[in-house]
Amino acid sequence: MEPIRILIADDDPGMRTVMRKLVERAEGYALAGEAADGEALLDLYDAERPDVVLLDVEMPKIDGIECARLIQDRNPRTVLVFATAHEQYMRSAFEVYAFDYLVKPFRTERALNTLKLIRERLTATAAPQPVRARSGAASGRLMLRHRDGLSFIDIPSILLIQREERTSVLYLADGSRCVTSDALGELEQRLPAEMFFRTHKSYIVNLNQIESIAPYGRWTYIVKLRGTDRDALITHERFEALEQLFA
Repeated sequence: MEPIRILIADDDPGMRTVMRKLVERAEGYALAGEAADGEALLDLYDAERPDVVLLDVEMPKIDGIECARLIQDRNPRTVLVFATAHEQYMRSAFEVYAFDYLVKPFRTERALNTLKLIRERLTATAAPQPVRARSGAASGRLMLRHRDGLSFIDIPSILLIQREERTSVLYLADGSRCVTSDALGELEQRLPAEMFFRTHKSYIVNLNQIESIAPYGRWTYIVKLRGTDRDALITHERFEALEQLFA
């Protein structure tokens, strides 16, 4: 199995050494690079595309919270872990769906346990808890704008819509995908509310295609869908709203 690639970022060289030794001790991880400021972190992220980013909040040029937002825009599946001496940023970390928030000086075992949990979630194969599927799919077609013109998609065939690299990608039941410049919010407004649900700032899912939901990180869950190996994230608040739909 390929190691989980992790990028570390902190403006303190001593703290980067601590992070580096942490990665060396963690089973199943490989260091993808290290950065001393937010700008360097984003450059490294774009070059390396790691699975996990362990970062400080207060960094020169671009702070860690803004880096996390930009990384989420590039790939919302990147696992983010903050390591900072300042507890007051925890709410902001929650808003960018951080997997965990380590307060310096953190215990090594505490941090290793976080990395262990991440490894288990990223490599999990066990079947999570199922939810009941919702019936009554709507009919109709959706028009999408893209660089080559327009496409028309059968709405029930849409399994999942994900925000990727400043575009919206629709994953369809036949295994194909369609990329559009339309924003996720625009698509949400044009899709039938009885069929589609915004689970996260970067995901919309077809309610009829939900197969199961399981915990993922401290404040999020992972949504498995029928007919695709793609999945989606759902925040704790949206999970509670989803439960109400199926109550």
